[in-house]
Amino acid sequence: MNFSSKLLEDAVAEFTKLPGVGQKTALRLVLHLLNREKEEVTRFSTAISRLRNEIQFCSTCHNISDSTICEICASHKRDHSLVCVVEDTRDVMAIENTNQYNGVYHVLGGLISPMDGVGPSDLQVDTLVERLKESGVKEIIFALSATMEGDTTIFYLHKRLKQFNINISTIARGIAFGGELEYVDEITLGRSIVTRVPYENSLS
Repeated sequence: MNFSSKLLEDAVAEFTKLPGVGQKTALRLVLHLLNREKEEVTRFSTAISRLRNEIQFCSTCHNISDSTICEICASHKRDHSLVCVVEDTRDVMAIENTNQYNGVYHVLGGLISPMDGVGPSDLQVDTLVERLKESGVKEIIFALSATMEGDTTIFYLHKRLKQFNINISTIARGIAFGGELEYVDEITLGRSIVTRVPYENSLS
């Protein structure tokens, strides 16, 4: 694609680095920004810059946060004895949208995937273990995607956590195998949490 401006070309090149954005889509987005008021584009670029430079990760659950402790972990209205283990922030958002869960979370930051070179040491597993040693957690809920990587991660975590005197459960399989939590409708996801089952029962 021939560009009449190096500035335009550079902007398009940056947008194509976003997932699912090809060159034509990137060009359309850049031209859209060019047609907006300068103040609007400045707000857009400032929001992205602040996101990258000021965002934090909760020191307790590792969820994306504006402060050292996220709002969920800081809330006295949440049940801190109930911890839902998820892959990433998108899953926290999906579960929160169901309005069926009042516990807290632990964000692993990924799933065990030997094919991709991701092992337990690359995830927030040790901090989960330490969290159980120091707090009054009574139940862990595994809310990971119904994929091979998700099942592998749950199996590993169960071995690491069964030393603790807590209930270990997993969301009910109303979610088809291979399904990502963020794409599951809110009613199905909410029911799968409410009707969770002991993890060992899910193995049979």
